[in-house]
Amino acid sequence: MSVRAGVAILCYLLCLGSGKAEQPVGITAALPALDVIHDGRPVRIQRDPDNLNQIDPDFALTSRPCPPYCVQPMQLGPGVETLGELEVIDYLRRTALRDDAVLVIDSRDADWLARSGIIPGALHIPWTRLHPSQAEPEAIAEILTLQFGASRTGLLWNFENAKTLVFYCNGPWCGQSPTNIKQLLALGYPAHKLKWYRGGMQDWKSLGLTTVPVTR
Repeated sequence: MSVRAGVAILCYLLCLGSGKAEQPVGITAALPALDVIHDGRPVRIQRDPDNLNQIDPDFALTSRPCPPYCVQPMQLGPGVETLGELEVIDYLRRTALRDDAVLVIDSRDADWLARSGIIPGALHIPWTRLHPSQAEPEAIAEILTLQFGASRTGLLWNFENAKTLVFYCNGPWCGQSPTNIKQLLALGYPAHKLKWYRGGMQDWKSLGLTTVPVTR
């Protein structure tokens, strides 16, 4: 058992001894949970109610080798907004209300999803499917048109009706979603329609927020 875990358990036992019950864990004081639709079924996003819950071991490592796991900047590019959890939850609320102008995208490789699940309401599009070194141009174009709402005339892209995309991956040390955002910027995708959840699954898990398993 870690020292931190031991301290947490000791504090909890002291609280019990003083007659204090386990405290509720809301998302905010005014928002206890959010119901969304994931793969056609309702899922409730909430924080783990166990006051002693700890982050998954997969996200407990502090010193992953860099490269490739290097610390990402706070801003990826001019006009690209960096989001926190509450802003991501607000976009998930919009998707739950059938707002077709928004997509929340998990950019991670499939093996990460198998280990840690996915944020409810997010769509899995691995970073490799949008990168020209990993995917054929026509396959990328198909995602841009059929899923992102862009249109193309010859070689020219029109993003006037394109969706707002919220990308995330594993956390501040993960380059998968930044790679996708930079690639889309290079294609001319409007910066104000690209959002980045920098904290990603690392921060989501650290707050005890709901994930759902991915089955293939």
